[in-house]
Amino acid sequence: MRPRSSAAIRAYGACVKTKTKSRTVLISGGSVAGPALAYWLHRHGFTPTIVERAPQLRDGGYAVDFRGEALDVLDRMGLLEEIRALDTEMGDAALVDAEGRQYATLPAAVFAGDLEVLKGDLTRMLYEATRENTEYVFGDSIATLRQDDDGVLVSFEHAEPRRFDLVVGADGLHSKTRSLAFGPEEAFVRHLGIYTAIFNLDNYLGLENTGRLYTAPGKAANIFTARANTEARAAFHFAAEDLEYDRRDPAAHKRIVAERFAGEGWEVPRLLKEMDAAQEFFFDSNAQVEMDTWSAGRIVLLGDAGYCAGPTSGRGTSQALIGAYLLAGELAAHEGDHTAAFAAYEQQMRPYTAEHQVLGREGAERFFLPAPTQEILDMLAANAPENTRTEPVRLPDYAPATAA
Repeated sequence: MRPRSSAAIRAYGACVKTKTKSRTVLISGGSVAGPALAYWLHRHGFTPTIVERAPQLRDGGYAVDFRGEALDVLDRMGLLEEIRALDTEMGDAALVDAEGRQYATLPAAVFAGDLEVLKGDLTRMLYEATRENTEYVFGDSIATLRQDDDGVLVSFEHAEPRRFDLVVGADGLHSKTRSLAFGPEEAFVRHLGIYTAIFNLDNYLGLENTGRLYTAPGKAANIFTARANTEARAAFHFAAEDLEYDRRDPAAHKRIVAERFAGEGWEVPRLLKEMDAAQEFFFDSNAQVEMDTWSAGRIVLLGDAGYCAGPTSGRGTSQALIGAYLLAGELAAHEGDHTAAFAAYEQQMRPYTAEHQVLGREGAERFFLPAPTQEILDMLAANAPENTRTEPVRLPDYAPATAA
């Protein structure tokens, strides 16, 4: 047997030490942040399990974009070229009046980022990259969390209780993990004054790699092409303070939107009919999550659950991917010492997410510009976040314990 070098012996020892700890990690949330974290945890010798409330992979949703270091994370995962193949290749979009007449052009730089794909396509790609090395539990969710010195006892809505060394809440804006470990949602979620509905539909306008946007005071509607122009995604946005409604009742959500947009021009009547028939439908407030700390003992938050910057920031997906890379890497670098790892993860991410929350608030304030001129739109493109950022995040080179 060929003798190993001292460097190889140290690397092997670190790998064995990590595996000996048998770090089991439960991740709540199977959208983007959760599977991305599972990928890196496995690479570093941890054993991830994902529990997802939905009964299967979520295929709906609008397009998401990647900016800056998020592209580097995808490259390190070996997924960048696959993602590029799914790029929406979205071009500029037309702003139209109530009669459908174009009066300005919205540059793609304002909304499409460096690379843009449908969220459902990204979720499926991350699932395929992790399903052989990650246990997925669909159709269930965390009910209670009980920590002690040796781990976390987790009870579920349906499955039998299990113990894990660590628990990660990657379950979005309305995180159940956050509520259980840190307190009620109203203590951390800040509404930005906008509600959004998104749904799938046919590309009945025959658009090609573009979109149409209609605005009225405190309202906006749009439609964009998807999947090589074979489909479309539409959205309604309206300004409102906190609304009281059941988050699990899509029929009520559709009624709220229909009432807000009754009597509007352009394609709005047709889009309301398409929305009513849509099977893939999403409705929620635009909000941010502000917290003094993202960890409590053996429980830590990732992505929107801990530091949502709001859709108007255009950074949610990038934050999820970068946060997953750093969290897993710091757990490996600190050999499973979760207290030190969580502190290092938060120290690296906080300046980055703080800047994006400012962008999110600014974006919300100007979201319903009254018939913006072309000059204003061109100025927004010139001042897109990637052109003005001041707090880039550094991506250390963490040595993986397993091959990709």
